[in-house]
Amino acid sequence: MAQTKFGVNDPQEVKKWGTDLAVAINRESYFSSSMASESKRARTPIQVITDLEKDAGLEVTVDLLMPMSMEPVVQAKLEGRGAPLKYFTDKLRIDQVRGAVGAGDRVTSKATLRNLREDAKTVMKDWWARLQDELHFIYLSGGFGNYGGTGYLWTAANPMFTVNAITAPDSQHIMYGGDATAKADVGTNDGFDLRLIDRAVAKAETMGGDGSNELSMVPVNVDGKKCYVVLCHTFQYDAMKANASTGQWLDIQKAAAAASGSNALIFKNSGGMYADCVIHKHRNVMRFNDYGGASVKAARALFLGSQAGELAYGSSGGSGTRYRWTEVMTDHEDQVEIGTHCIMGVKKSTYKSKDGSVTRDFGVIALDTYCADVA
Repeated sequence: MAQTKFGVNDPQEVKKWGTDLAVAINRESYFSSSMASESKRARTPIQVITDLEKDAGLEVTVDLLMPMSMEPVVQAKLEGRGAPLKYFTDKLRIDQVRGAVGAGDRVTSKATLRNLREDAKTVMKDWWARLQDELHFIYLSGGFGNYGGTGYLWTAANPMFTVNAITAPDSQHIMYGGDATAKADVGTNDGFDLRLIDRAVAKAETMGGDGSNELSMVPVNVDGKKCYVVLCHTFQYDAMKANASTGQWLDIQKAAAAASGSNALIFKNSGGMYADCVIHKHRNVMRFNDYGGASVKAARALFLGSQAGELAYGSSGGSGTRYRWTEVMTDHEDQVEIGTHCIMGVKKSTYKSKDGSVTRDFGVIALDTYCADVA
């Protein structure tokens, strides 16, 4: 690794800044800071898989454990009757993602290089956190929205979406507001409300796990308490608040206040609790303008259980960190450019149905409702 004037690309410095960047991104990212865990046994919406031996283009395997359906043994010998552990195996691929900032010809001393590194870390931290959060929204939602001007960094044509295919919600993992039963049925009376959350909880609690070889939706586990996460658009949240009675909304806020005493990150910036669901809102929830057969505005809230999505990291070129930091002099060593690199992959957790004919979502239900702009 060549060094140039004023210590550009110094090996110790680039490793330090790569490590600092990784810490900053985890703090800044909405999903990483509140909904993710690296433990295989953790019950969080996003499972993080770190395999620093894997290179770009390789697969990371995730096991989804099947429930045990063995009949209890009574008045008989147990030995030899043990039920085998069964897994549904999900796979996601990882590839290199990169970005760079140019500092121009402003490197005139070691002090200015240090300041430029700080500025680069600030903008790159925000950029990486944003692109990762966008990937989670895209994959968990099963596609891009077509309304709302979210200004995503990603476009549908990006090669990243050939690494892991985007899969739309299957028929068992999508619900609609009000009395709508399909996209074309959604009208202005089919908004986001507490009743939809009740219905989603009932669906999640009765899904699979009955010996049918279909998987149950596993709740999130927070300090030993089971719950789900409802992630809705800011406008859906506003409509829900407007439609709830004063007493209902007071109870929701009281439950959130009681939960905020927990150290669990999932309660960070939550907007309330209802029916054992932690309610979150975010502007990047997918929005649409083609429901109701033509032009009804809608949004897709996400009802999340454990392992709804996966985030995998691979090798970062021997740096020992998730993010590699590089510095190069350009224009005959007159200008400096700082690059950041990460081998990663994101996808929604899915599995094949019993007969293998349908790809099913594992830990997310799409909640599609009417969603008007707030004036």
